[in-house]
Amino acid sequence: MLRLWRTRNPTTFREKVRYKMLRDRRSLIVTFADKAAVRDHVAAVIGEQYLPRAYAIVEDPHSLLDLDWPDAYVVKPTHGSGAAIVVSAAASADARLPEARWGWVYRHVRPEFANPHDLAAIAAGWLAKLYGQGPNREWVYGQVPRRVIVEEFLVGADGGIPDDYKFFVFHGRCHFIQVDGGRFGGRTQDFFRPDWSRIPMSGGPPWADPERSRPAHLDEMISIAERLGEGTDFVRVDLYDVDGRVVFGELTSFPAGGDSPFDPESYNTEFGRPWAVPRRYR
Repeated sequence: MLRLWRTRNPTTFREKVRYKMLRDRRSLIVTFADKAAVRDHVAAVIGEQYLPRAYAIVEDPHSLLDLDWPDAYVVKPTHGSGAAIVVSAAASADARLPEARWGWVYRHVRPEFANPHDLAAIAAGWLAKLYGQGPNREWVYGQVPRRVIVEEFLVGADGGIPDDYKFFVFHGRCHFIQVDGGRFGGRTQDFFRPDWSRIPMSGGPPWADPERSRPAHLDEMISIAERLGEGTDFVRVDLYDVDGRVVFGELTSFPAGGDSPFDPESYNTEFGRPWAVPRRYR
């Protein structure tokens, strides 16, 4: 009850995320958080052509031992965030899989270092974990069936992992765009408005240098993000532009668990301004 009282009149973006975390218990939010179920939702709204290929979705990690593994792929749990094993020839020769007990991490390794038995052990560790039990308690992940998904590895023309475009959609309209690059090395992060004017703020990582040019398919990505954001007060829509092919990443209702950093801090209020939280979620 104290947490509800503290968020009763939210103003900033972080406050509104926490407000939503405590009050929005709609089944739609559970679908957004479920990396398997959200695929059906996305296919229904914008078409399955925007989905990355799924090689397997399993409840039993041992089922992975029978998978006909492709040359490159991504393995991740469906009930949380921040964990994935990326396997491709582009990985560093020194990279290795984490121990199963420390497996809730991002790791990029070469195929020869991705033993299926080790992957199954890491996946078993994922399924044993109830995600979202940090200080702000992301209840939604406790409602998601615990499964493991194996998807295609997205690679750009240069052989690297493509930039991650994150569209902040409020009431069906995109107001801000975050672009993350270099996930496995030399990470950068930039913020823009939909007209691609730079927002002079930082969320932690440095800006890209040289400055990013406007993506060729930005209008299409914004349109997709806004269609996926219809019917809810806020959702962050993550997309990739892979050599002209727009690919869905994920839908995030509670970025950073309500702890998104803003520098300068004034942008915490700026990002909250387009968001009119409802008195009651229905």
